[in-house]
Amino acid sequence: MAVTTYRQVWTLDDRAESVWHSLPVDIPADCPGLLVTLEVPPVEGAVIDLGCEGAGGWRGWSGGARQTFAITPIAATPGYLAGELEAGTWWVVIGLHRVPVEGVELVVEAVTGPVAEIPGLTEYNELSAAIAVPPRPPRRSLPASSGLKWIAGDFHAHSLHSDGSTPIANLAALGVSAGLDVLAVTDHNTVAHHLELPSVGNRFGIGLIPGQEVTTDTGHANAFGEIGVIDFRRPASTWVSEVAQRGGLLSINHPLGGDCSWRQPLPEHPPLAEIWHSSWLDHTWGGPIAWWEAWGLERTTPIGGSDWHNPSSLTPPGTPTTWIAVDASAEGPDLIPATLAALAAGRTAISWSYTAPVLVRADDELIAIDAPNTLVLSPNGTRHAVRSSYERLPATPGPHLLVTHTGNFLSTCT
Repeated sequence: MAVTTYRQVWTLDDRAESVWHSLPVDIPADCPGLLVTLEVPPVEGAVIDLGCEGAGGWRGWSGGARQTFAITPIAATPGYLAGELEAGTWWVVIGLHRVPVEGVELVVEAVTGPVAEIPGLTEYNELSAAIAVPPRPPRRSLPASSGLKWIAGDFHAHSLHSDGSTPIANLAALGVSAGLDVLAVTDHNTVAHHLELPSVGNRFGIGLIPGQEVTTDTGHANAFGEIGVIDFRRPASTWVSEVAQRGGLLSINHPLGGDCSWRQPLPEHPPLAEIWHSSWLDHTWGGPIAWWEAWGLERTTPIGGSDWHNPSSLTPPGTPTTWIAVDASAEGPDLIPATLAALAAGRTAISWSYTAPVLVRADDELIAIDAPNTLVLSPNGTRHAVRSSYERLPATPGPHLLVTHTGNFLSTCT
């Protein structure tokens, strides 16, 4: 057993140099485990993140949600990848998310050797085992174009693999209860949760889409697909092409989300943007639509995300609901690639919830459902009155909006 300890006062100058700093740890051959502990004093204004990079690549991230983790060949703390500990130099990565003016003294201790108990793992397994498969509400069938069908999804949710309060199994249960067919699990700066998704999704009867929230202090983006980890420490300008080259899809998250608003320069735009985020509570506020128009209506497919973390989150999973027009034959595990293909093709509609008024496209028509006495706004600026609860309108190319006569935004449709 060997112990490596770092004690240092970190200042605003350190944060100005870089938000992320790496502390080396020597891992010997045949190492049975690594246990890391971060001590952060109770100083107002100090928010410190924690992660790990192995000699062979990224091993996990817990942000500010944990102050200890362990990795062994057969098990790891949620958010971290178990597996062989390659001999060589590893790095404990700390993120100086917020540093007080007077600085903050941090103590990092890394112990190599047998790990008696994996922090967080027993709790995670016990919580997972206690989750039962809930009943699904009646399915909502929406008219779709020939060869397609609309399914319901949510593209932003978190578990105990990052800063969520619940295991993957409970996310699946919440998604089923909300009527969802697919749910993206997008834990911060890690892909450790991807290993669980197929088995849990099969058990609960929901497609759990592998995602990761690439998280920085000047903006977040979701990367969808089984594409490996996207290094959040690299410039955001590299994310779009890297995700595309690996066969994934990138989305700008909550672009108007307070201190998480998107402020990263990009030479090219990703294909998706989280236009409808759970923080959009006042639907008379046109900010998200104005951002979408400025960003590029025609080249950006809108999606929605609850960004669910815990029971105190603004909205539950499925609020908002993103409707995706997928291949009509897709079922079970095939829903995941079918969903990603539909997103790439720009076939989405968004409503406030699973049962809320919605505008969808079916072949050469737009159909407003459960939205009497509303208006459809076309890309060319024309308006069409909707008088009944099921009304068909001629479809024109481009995104359309469904609004109330008082200006509340109800639904988007591409």
